[in-house]
Amino acid sequence: MKLKKLAVLFLSVSMAASVVTSVHADTTREQIESVEAQKASTQSSLNAAQARIDQLSGLKGNLEAYLSELNAQYEELTRELEELTNKAKKKELELEEVKADLKAAKRQEAGQYAAMKLRIAYMYENGETSALTAILSADSFTDFLNRAENAAQMNEYDRKMLEQYQETRKEVAKQKAKVEKEQKEIEELKKAREKKRIEVEQLEASTQDEIVAYQAQINDEQSEASSLLALVNSQSAKLDSLLAKAQAEEEAAAKAQAEAEERAAKAQAQAEAQQQAEEAAQQDEEEEEASQAQETQEAETSYEEEPEYSEQTQEEQETEESYDSSSDESTETDSSSQESSGSGTYLGNFKLTAYCNCAQCCGVAGNLTASGTVPTAGRTVAMAGLPFGTQLLINGAVYTVEDLGTPYGHVDIFMNSHSDALSFGLQYADVYQLN
Repeated sequence: MKLKKLAVLFLSVSMAASVVTSVHADTTREQIESVEAQKASTQSSLNAAQARIDQLSGLKGNLEAYLSELNAQYEELTRELEELTNKAKKKELELEEVKADLKAAKRQEAGQYAAMKLRIAYMYENGETSALTAILSADSFTDFLNRAENAAQMNEYDRKMLEQYQETRKEVAKQKAKVEKEQKEIEELKKAREKKRIEVEQLEASTQDEIVAYQAQINDEQSEASSLLALVNSQSAKLDSLLAKAQAEEEAAAKAQAEAEERAAKAQAQAEAQQQAEEAAQQDEEEEEASQAQETQEAETSYEEEPEYSEQTQEEQETEESYDSSSDESTETDSSSQESSGSGTYLGNFKLTAYCNCAQCCGVAGNLTASGTVPTAGRTVAMAGLPFGTQLLINGAVYTVEDLGTPYGHVDIFMNSHSDALSFGLQYADVYQLN
């Protein structure tokens, strides 16, 4: 009955320690999951803000390239306007010269016209007889020929001068029309270039405004991204703190559970020792009563059957020797039990393998253990069938069950690298449970 009460007490202490461990682990784990969810949401917002910054930067870059192109067009139009202005000035000078030539031609025309009018008037006033008389009144044939030649030359001169004047006037008029046309074309080009320059200038102004607007949006997004990054860093720090806290709580809970189990085991051992002592005392009483009864019976029959007394004495000695042998075996068993309890509870000869925290061993690199701790070489092992925090003695080293992945009877030992895990290979060893 006492053993049953002690077993109930032991189970109660173990369950209480497990509940405390579970409560602490669940509370911290819920906080970790909440912070991880918040961090994932913040990281998503940060990625979206960075994507918007990249998009706005691309649009701003395109506008800046377009603005550079507009600046080049503006400079080209300004240069063309300067050239056209210079050409227009030259054409104005040419036009002034043509106008001066035209005035000179008109003056020449007026002089020629006046001279021709005088000669024509003279010819009409004197008639053809005066010319003929002047020719016939020559002193000699040579003088006659000279006078006739002079008259013909004067007529030819008048005709040529008239034709030259007409050609000059036509050429001057043609030059004037050409210069006026070129000047008009230059003025039209100036107007077109000036209009285009104004359009480019307006485009430059609007493009510059758009660039300023994009830069303002980029500044706002960068400010938001900086805030989100600071929040992500804060959440990461909080998550690291919670992970450390969870590990410390698990270690403290495991230690408390181990101490509770140890106290329960000690109480159970004391109860067992007390029960064995009571059973031994009771057995001694029974044996003493049996011995007294036997002595009484022997005393009553000793005078009748002396050889039988010897036989009973021998049987009694054999019983005592058997009792002594049983006591010795019980003592050896107790000693063996004490040695076993000193090394922990023997679980059996288990298969041993090794693993690391790489993607090849775990599927995804960098994972925590199934219990939420950071795996550590020389401490962490994986095996189902035992609660997390259970300490195992293997080949003189103490390990803690912090991960799953292998069935009961197969211990997977954590290593720092994949090469160390491969070097460990497959082994077998006796495994003891310390808590």
